Amino acid sequence: MSRAGEVGRAGEATRAREARQDEAPDGKSGLVMVLDSSGSMADDDGSGQTRMASARAAVGTVVDALPDGFPTGLRVYGADQPKGCTDTRLVRPVEPLDRAGLKQAVGALRPKGDTPIGLSLQKAAEDLPKPADGAIGTRTILLISDGDDNCGSPPPCEVAQQLSKDGVGLRIDTVGFQVRGAARQQLECIAEAGNGRYYDAPDAKALARQLQRSAQLSADGYRFRGKPVEGAPRRDAAPSVVPGQYLDTIGPGEQRYYAVGLDAESTVEFSATAVPQPGAAVDTFDALRTSIAYGTDSACATSTERFFQKEGATPLTSAVARIPSEKGTSGCDRAGRYWLVVERESKKGSDAGRWPLELTYGVEQPLPRNVTPAQSQPEYGEGDKNALLPTGDPRDVAGGTGFNDAKEIGQGIWGDKVLPSQTLWYKVPVGWGQQLRYDVEFANEPTVDGSSSVWSYGATQVFTPGRSPVGGGTGEFSPQTVYNGRPTALEMGTVPVAWTNRHESHPNVVPVHAKGGFYIAVTLGAKAAEIAENPRIGVVLRVAVMGEELAGPQHNAPALANKADKKGDAAARADSEATGGAGWTGTAIAAAAGGAVILIAGLVLVLVRRKPATGAATETTTSRRSA
Repeated sequence: MSRAGEVGRAGEATRAREARQDEAPDGKSGLVMVLDSSGSMADDDGSGQTRMASARAAVGTVVDALPDGFPTGLRVYGADQPKGCTDTRLVRPVEPLDRAGLKQAVGALRPKGDTPIGLSLQKAAEDLPKPADGAIGTRTILLISDGDDNCGSPPPCEVAQQLSKDGVGLRIDTVGFQVRGAARQQLECIAEAGNGRYYDAPDAKALARQLQRSAQLSADGYRFRGKPVEGAPRRDAAPSVVPGQYLDTIGPGEQRYYAVGLDAESTVEFSATAVPQPGAAVDTFDALRTSIAYGTDSACATSTERFFQKEGATPLTSAVARIPSEKGTSGCDRAGRYWLVVERESKKGSDAGRWPLELTYGVEQPLPRNVTPAQSQPEYGEGDKNALLPTGDPRDVAGGTGFNDAKEIGQGIWGDKVLPSQTLWYKVPVGWGQQLRYDVEFANEPTVDGSSSVWSYGATQVFTPGRSPVGGGTGEFSPQTVYNGRPTALEMGTVPVAWTNRHESHPNVVPVHAKGGFYIAVTLGAKAAEIAENPRIGVVLRVAVMGEELAGPQHNAPALANKADKKGDAAARADSEATGGAGWTGTAIAAAAGGAVILIAGLVLVLVRRKPATGAATETTTSRRSA
């Protein structure tokens, strides 16, 4: 059995995921299913039962799997009149999940009428509650149809395109049940225009699988956190912000400016996480760029992140830092007014909707002048790609939806399940002198056609406590691999945490300069929905926190006593919020709780160390290899 196959013995992380489903809904998200009840749904689906009977069973499977209380509604069309292009009705309003009520409503439907899809989409958008007070969530219209619109007005694709522009966080997914030709093309067009995905369902089993995927993506949407702020398109109009976490939005080709007042000594870190709808249309080179600028000069530092795949959108995080130079002679060492800048680049044909932005701005005070920091650690050493990681059976875990609810794990082996187009998030405490090293393994899954003719990808990224992505681009690790249903794996890690890493030059070394919660993101490509027979695909994480944890960043800091909690996880629980905790406010020499240590042998890879030119702006572009 492959290592990824071990997830089968760990189950589907059912207990952990059910525990998360018990959480109360945030009131900012919701789902309305739009079900075709036109005359053709009375046809035999090839299994001896009608298409409507298969749809009833599929909807029942979906509502059983949704989290308790998740706002869910049902709209139907073609259910009330033999003929008529106004025949659309809200059967169950979007309110806390009523499983029995939804099943009963679907069970009472009798197919008979036409297919006014365009009008039904307009009404469905009105069915979804509008988020209050600028809140951001995922609102999903899930259209299930066995044919195209035969009314013609309003045109469904045009309706979807308009709806996608009118509201942040709205997506339209479509599921085509035994459709071909023009009907499939129309449903694909609706999904693409509506920032969603088209799912093909050639039979009843596929219908249930694809409905579950779309509904769960909505229920597991990114949980945002932050104070609303509206960035300006120009420096002179930029709102002033203080250290904290914020929420904004950004459209294609836009720049957003925020003003800050900085002293001459502190390190400043700024991150922007764009969260397009999962699987929405993107181009390989669509980008998110962050910068810190001073005066009228060019940016002090700039970082660019790209998707480097075009299967569909995933969360994209760019982060940048203003790090005072060692000699204090850089043009960006001065105190004064600076600007934090976010820019979005989009190619023609990419998602045209506004993307939610989650921003973090943190200030780290310098070490006391009588503290000599330890030497930088720019080499991976024993934590290179050949490191030996834990073996054995995985323990069930349910990854979070984003940075804010990332599931905290320690070293060990963890089994989870991921949906196509989904990113799962985990958080691992890493102390001074330690480094994070892990493998991600994607499981051997039964495929829909019994072969592996379709290709997608699996990906991972590791982020610092300041949300800077540091995996990939070094020649040591690759953040992406091909996935076709067969077992595949990725290796990823960081260099050891050292305060002086900030004065190195390599973009994957510089940000690893403060202890805290490091984030692991695991993504499965959108096209995996065409590959795997099961709704979710198994993943295994093998996690090691390597090296002794030191009491602080100072030279000759003593090692902390090794401790482990009853689960064998790292006992240290460092504050990883981007605006607080060790390394963000106050000095960075306080001792933390001990962390469990395992000894791992490996090969040593020495990186070339290059000091940046004094006063020069830095620019980073992270490359993510496409499948």
